Amino acid sequence: MRLLLVIAVLALTGCSLFRKGDAEPLPVQPPGPTKPDVVATLGKDLDKTDHRVASALVAIERNADKPKVVVAESRLAQSYLPAPPLADIAFAEARASKAGTPQGDIDYARQMAFGRQLATAVTKAWEKLETQQAEALRVSQLKDARIVELIKEVERVKKDASAQTWTLVGAGLAVVGALTTAFMGPRIGLPLLLCGAFCGSVPFIIDSPYFEYIAAGTLLVCSGLGLWWLADKVRDSVNKPSDDVPPQA
Repeated sequence: MRLLLVIAVLALTGCSLFRKGDAEPLPVQPPGPTKPDVVATLGKDLDKTDHRVASALVAIERNADKPKVVVAESRLAQSYLPAPPLADIAFAEARASKAGTPQGDIDYARQMAFGRQLATAVTKAWEKLETQQAEALRVSQLKDARIVELIKEVERVKKDASAQTWTLVGAGLAVVGALTTAFMGPRIGLPLLLCGAFCGSVPFIIDSPYFEYIAAGTLLVCSGLGLWWLADKVRDSVNKPSDDVPPQA
């Protein structure tokens, strides 16, 4: 009988575990930050740096005839940028030495085209980063939702297994109680039947919105019965005649 009960409980629990089937696999999370403010803050800082440098260069171009303004704006623009390597400085000085010459015009045109291509590539890379960040955030939210769903599923399986265990125990006690009533009398069988009915109703009692009130009422009744039993026990011990007092004639 015990073996049958154990097999039934395991079978029912296994069915509840695979009731929903296999979950769909989550997509691979892109290598990007999941918090939007990370990319947004960095983008604002880079935009501010680019705008300040570009504004300084415009001021230099418009005040080319004022050496002091050119020097001041040049230093200001450099403060927003990292220090360039010495090789790049030498390359720029060599280019500047040929300014106004045909070869210098060719070099400047070539460098301007390269600068536009580089700026376009950086813009596309930044847009790709923003797309990856949005996808990373979406996948991260899916994972969080899946974790919550799995936690709820585990809790539901535990609850179902507990309810099924109580139901099987109640059914077993009811069968034993019925057999005991038939062969040994209701004095022994009826308590088993009542215990079986109680075990079968435990899941419904726990799930009831009035469970707290039922539990509190049961504790109060048990406490009252215990106090009544104790008082009755004390009263009987007090009223019990002593062995030292001789019986009256």
